[in-house]
Amino acid sequence: MKWDGHTHTPFCPHGSSYPLEDYVEQAIQLGFDIYSVTEHAPLPPSFADPVPDQDSAMAYNVLEQYLAEAERVKEKYKDKIEVRIGLEVDYIHGLEHETKAFLNKYGPRLQDSILSLHFLPIGTEWKILDFTADFFEQELIQHFSTVDLVYLHYYQILQQAVKADLGPHKPKRIGHFSLIEKFKRKFPSTQKEVWWEQALITLQDIKERGYSLDFNTAGYRKEDCLERYPSDQLLHYALSLRIPFVFGSDAHRPQEVGYRYTDFEEVCEKRK
Repeated sequence: MKWDGHTHTPFCPHGSSYPLEDYVEQAIQLGFDIYSVTEHAPLPPSFADPVPDQDSAMAYNVLEQYLAEAERVKEKYKDKIEVRIGLEVDYIHGLEHETKAFLNKYGPRLQDSILSLHFLPIGTEWKILDFTADFFEQELIQHFSTVDLVYLHYYQILQQAVKADLGPHKPKRIGHFSLIEKFKRKFPSTQKEVWWEQALITLQDIKERGYSLDFNTAGYRKEDCLERYPSDQLLHYALSLRIPFVFGSDAHRPQEVGYRYTDFEEVCEKRK
């Protein structure tokens, strides 16, 4: 069963304007059996997007349009590929009640979903962790004093995401587990012992809850990363725990659908 479980659409404000059909047709051409449409869910109403252009996620007023378009495409291609309608839901520490209310309302209409961490709480503010290398340095490293302490904070909050009560429709797959390493080539970790144990504990929590992980190849497309999420050693530990993985291209353009799927196949083959 060939499945791309993490993809985006023209409804992504920071993505591309290609029609959803172009993505699905690319998946069909590449021989995928299942294609999950997982657009960024609207952020909680009381949350102010810290990205300068405030384009991290769909607005609430286009959510119904997104769901209707995904339903239309699902029906159109039902004889060629299984399209699963989903969302990539952000974990916002402290606003779990708003996310739970959202999922209680819209979760029954979804066939797939991902829980991701893009925002870190710092005092009374949130900071985007994967915007630009300069932003990462100025807003995160300078605040915590070292990149390793940034990583520690990330995995502490990610553990909270895994453990959070978000209701019966909480996503059971964790997106791009090591996204905090997006700028690792520019700002490498020098004291791995600071955060490593916390990362492993978070993986253990994922295992205990029966969740799965996003085998996300988008990091290969990032010049300061050039590696999948999760990164090598974390991937191997997750495999040793027998945590399930779902391949995710994290495509924001049709040509990115299925990106480096062969990497996933190789890992699956070694796992046998």
